[in-house]
Amino acid sequence: MTGADARTALERGRGVVLVCPPAAESAQHLWELLDPIPGRGPGAGPPVLIVCADDAAAAAWPALAPAGLRVHAVTGLARSARSLKERPPQVLAAAVKDLTALVQRAALKLDQVTSLVVAWPEALIAGEHAAALDTLLGEAREARRLVLSWHPALLADFLERHARRPLVVGALPVDESGAQLPPVGRARYCVVAPGRRQAVVRDVLDALDAREPVIWHGGPIPVPEARPDAVLCTALPSREELAALIQLAEPVVFLSAGQLPYLRSVATLAPLALPGTADRARDRAEELRERVARVLENGVDQELALLDPLFERFDPAEVAAALLALQRETGSAMRDAVIAGPSEGARVKVFVGLGKKDRASAKDLVGALIREAGVPKDDIGRIDVRETFSLVEVAAGAADRAVRGLTGVTICGRRVIARLDRER
Repeated sequence: MTGADARTALERGRGVVLVCPPAAESAQHLWELLDPIPGRGPGAGPPVLIVCADDAAAAAWPALAPAGLRVHAVTGLARSARSLKERPPQVLAAAVKDLTALVQRAALKLDQVTSLVVAWPEALIAGEHAAALDTLLGEAREARRLVLSWHPALLADFLERHARRPLVVGALPVDESGAQLPPVGRARYCVVAPGRRQAVVRDVLDALDAREPVIWHGGPIPVPEARPDAVLCTALPSREELAALIQLAEPVVFLSAGQLPYLRSVATLAPLALPGTADRARDRAEELRERVARVLENGVDQELALLDPLFERFDPAEVAAALLALQRETGSAMRDAVIAGPSEGARVKVFVGLGKKDRASAKDLVGALIREAGVPKDDIGRIDVRETFSLVEVAAGAADRAVRGLTGVTICGRRVIARLDRER
């Protein structure tokens, strides 16, 4: 597919999905589809909205916009409301929660938006702001829809509701049979805010004792004269770029917490431990370290996404220490409840986006849990199949395995999304 095809689709009222890694610098073709973007006078809303997962993601867009284009990232509601009133930008990038707040303040009028970009909703549709996102898209129903996605198959229901028979542009991460492509190799990662990555590069080089490193900031893959002893990626690579970097050496990728599910889909990952504040806390009780290790082994993607804005300002080890201090302030009972893992007999609910309307049964879900996710039968509890979704009880220790194993799997002819259920 070409840019001309995508532009024609937009002009005819269809949505367009651009397949690319979840990083603003990977979506440069977006500007070509939006061009030209008109300016507007005081009191009028911006013609283009970019809906982001959080304000840290929104803040990346202004620096990447073409020269002369006024792009404003919402990082403070009062300042953004004043900017919209006095001299509205041509493009407004903001988190769902901030857009909702601006609409409630009457500072943003969605019926004036002509193009609406949803930036990687994989991180949004299963989160706490999913309903608010649906509302925003519903109120901007006349706006052209562009969706940035790293795995459109995970967005089937979302695209059906909001993207108007979308045209998909880019290489899908599936093979000819529609199965998920396997990882391209091994990589290590560090969750680091963009503003701190240059400083962390030095720490990583010291930790690896690297003397001939390659530091990749995006762009063409370098061809060094000698084989490097380390490869550091301060930009998020595509599947093809990562495969080329792995040929040089096992890369270390710096990324935000929200980008971790994408990277896990293209590489076999291991975290890279860095020296820092945690190294000075060697008097921690061994029992506490073992509990934290068990939690990390089960996966903390949702918690990392929640804390991601703090990583912009503080070292991740200091954030962890602050959380521990907060639990101490609230008393030992609360601290033990938060830090300790659930008891072996405890069960949690997993939300699965498949229900009676899809002709799904409890037997179908049990089979998928055992075959696809590798969850033992004894760890599967009550299954409640409702009209449009299902709730599955599993042992707490198997919850992360169930979520990862079910997400993207085809059941009853549909690719499903799974996540830990939040009480309704």
